[in-house]
Amino acid sequence: MDPVLVLVLTLSCLLLLSLWRQSSERGKLPPGPTPLPIIGNILQIDVKDISRSFNYFSKVYGPVFTLYFGSKPTVVVHGYEAVKEALDDLGEEFSGRGSFPIVERTNNGLGVIFSNGTKWKELRRFSLMTLRNFGMGKRSIEDRIQEEASCLVEELRKTNGSLCDPTFILSCAPSNVICSVIFHNRFDYKDENFLNLMEKFNENFKILNSPWMQVCNALPAFIDYLPGSHNKVIKNFTEIKSYILGRVKEHQETLDMDNPRDFIDCFLIKMEQEKHNPHSEFTIESLMATVTDIFVAGSETTSTTLRYGLLLLLKHTEVTAKVQEEIDHVIGRHRSPCMQDRTRMPYTDAMIHEIQRYINLIPNNVPHAATCNVRFRNYVIPKGTDLVTSLTSVLHDEKEFPNPKVFDPGHFLDENGNFKKSDYFMPFSTGKRMCVGEALARMELFLILTTIVQNFNLKSLVDTKDIDTTPVANTFGRVPPSYQLSFLPR
Repeated sequence: MDPVLVLVLTLSCLLLLSLWRQSSERGKLPPGPTPLPIIGNILQIDVKDISRSFNYFSKVYGPVFTLYFGSKPTVVVHGYEAVKEALDDLGEEFSGRGSFPIVERTNNGLGVIFSNGTKWKELRRFSLMTLRNFGMGKRSIEDRIQEEASCLVEELRKTNGSLCDPTFILSCAPSNVICSVIFHNRFDYKDENFLNLMEKFNENFKILNSPWMQVCNALPAFIDYLPGSHNKVIKNFTEIKSYILGRVKEHQETLDMDNPRDFIDCFLIKMEQEKHNPHSEFTIESLMATVTDIFVAGSETTSTTLRYGLLLLLKHTEVTAKVQEEIDHVIGRHRSPCMQDRTRMPYTDAMIHEIQRYINLIPNNVPHAATCNVRFRNYVIPKGTDLVTSLTSVLHDEKEFPNPKVFDPGHFLDENGNFKKSDYFMPFSTGKRMCVGEALARMELFLILTTIVQNFNLKSLVDTKDIDTTPVANTFGRVPPSYQLSFLPR
């Protein structure tokens, strides 16, 4: 038979199969736009701003609708009520981790972020317990953050008020805090290994947030055959895991079973305790993936929030002035801020909440998946179906936060100037899959931002009205534009 004819027949069969699968699935799932074969709805979605597309589709199809990223259906949940119902009320049913093909190629379904089932439950339980034992959310970790904030201030003083890009230096502090928990030591800001790790994590975060990555995730079958930046992500993760493996081997040589020094030691001890269990989830491969996950969750997201936060304070000088006034009144300029200060600093607390709300760091959350057939809002979501929850629709809800696209700490203050909590504040997600490091991140953001603003005035050569705070990437995560500023000692 003519090879061309064979190719045409094969492609036609694949096309018909794709159409049949999508047609049969759509009968059970929530409504949504009609997908094209193979590529799904990808041409109907703005891959540079997926949240905007979700907002449009929610007005047409309601708060729960179906989109096809490639040939696979994804249920999208939009708005506070629907998101809360999916992640809190049906937390167990939607506790699976959705597909993220490029990451799956680097971690083989291991770790605490992208694993599933018993593996995920055991590793998450162990990680939370171990992090708490090493002080997460407690006074002992507060001391480490205060120490790191002081080191950061000294590094900023060395700039002598000259213009600088704060990207690298702001990634050092939260990364060092998590390093002290994982590796039992912090790094000097000029350490070559540290510089290399920071560079690779930063580069990966930018690439993972590019529109190209959305295309790769929608068409996973082609990833291995396409050139592009996704190959750099895989290469970077390979080098990161190689470094971590080296540190693990060092720990194995000096391990004291009765005196664990850090997270790696605790994991190695758990491995030893379960060495006769053929089904144990605690392996060297699992250790490397878990450490990588904790490092990313505990450093990259916090450093990006700090960087975005300083850009907002640079632009909104009136907010910065009010924060400094409150700092001078409650703390003064001659002692380090501590977590006990937060209850007496409602404006500063509101400012930090507003930074997280406004920047909307992970706009559509990390994808979830149904662990069983789930009845949700009169629809049946089949087991294994991906679920995307729009955190943008919650954090930028117009009824809860008037003028949500305006940066205003008043969103978290009552009429008397007291701090006002909001159930809509979900930057760490909610439910069973919410961020493992939430307590650590909250503490870091308060102590580090407050310490910087206590010690420095922020100055830009650009007129404040011309400072652009629009993210340069707005897909999986929102990345602030590059900028320069001067740290002028107060």
